[in-house]
Amino acid sequence: MRIGFAGLGAIGGPIAVHLARHHEVAVWNRTAERAAAFALERGGIHAPTPRAVAEGRDIVFTCLPNSPDVEQVVAGPDGLEAGLARGAVLVDLTSGIPAASRRIAARLAARGVGFADAPVSGGIKGAEAGALTIMVGSDPATFERIRPVLETFGKRIVHVGPVGAGDALKAVHNALIAVNIFAIGEALTTLAKAGVAPRTALEVINNANGRSFVSEQLVPERVLTGAWPRTFRLALLDKDVDIARALTDEQGVESPMISTVSRLLHEARAELGEEADHVEAIRLHERHAGVELRG
Repeated sequence: MRIGFAGLGAIGGPIAVHLARHHEVAVWNRTAERAAAFALERGGIHAPTPRAVAEGRDIVFTCLPNSPDVEQVVAGPDGLEAGLARGAVLVDLTSGIPAASRRIAARLAARGVGFADAPVSGGIKGAEAGALTIMVGSDPATFERIRPVLETFGKRIVHVGPVGAGDALKAVHNALIAVNIFAIGEALTTLAKAGVAPRTALEVINNANGRSFVSEQLVPERVLTGAWPRTFRLALLDKDVDIARALTDEQGVESPMISTVSRLLHEARAELGEEADHVEAIRLHERHAGVELRG
């Protein structure tokens, strides 16, 4: 199949590698050198513009930081929209805004082009292993059409609802991760001040019902070691939780936890900077409590 791919970042790059093993792939990236290197190393086609990466392609993927970036790449005389032919499908892997995906879908539908929002979970490791979880928002026919291609880089592919549903689920999912990060940070700093070593506390928590992915993997790997691999930026988690908070407002749902976590993420981002890893948010608890959770 003829595939177009826009956005060769930390997640998009590995996904495009998997696609290139099975399909003819044209790539575009805002840093042109990265797309040129990919084409040279993987045997793909370097497209100079978003329009060029979409021309003659059956399915085009976007994997960008946020929905405004996607809308910008879609629009304009050199945008994806201008290159997509009737019958093609645009699949957005971005962790985006549901309303933005619905706008893009409506715009493309007028040209006979399909659309799916398909944000992914699993991080860089999952992308490199081709083992991502993909949550797809689309009509059923579009889902069945793109599913074989998604299987190239996804281990668990779920049709979660109409356009926008994938974005909604991804935002709320990431809000749950944020809640877990702050909850375990609060718990461990409290216990440390009460004389319980963090490693001892985790040994008990992770063998009881208070455990989570954050307590089992992220805290031992990053907080106890002080190693911050920066696989997912705090700034991006902050963006996703803002989407989740806006979604609760739209749906008329009270959200004290998501609202509190959103405020704490803003504070952590301001204190720790744009390049901090998402789990580093726990350092807020350390600073406020005057303890360190290393070792």
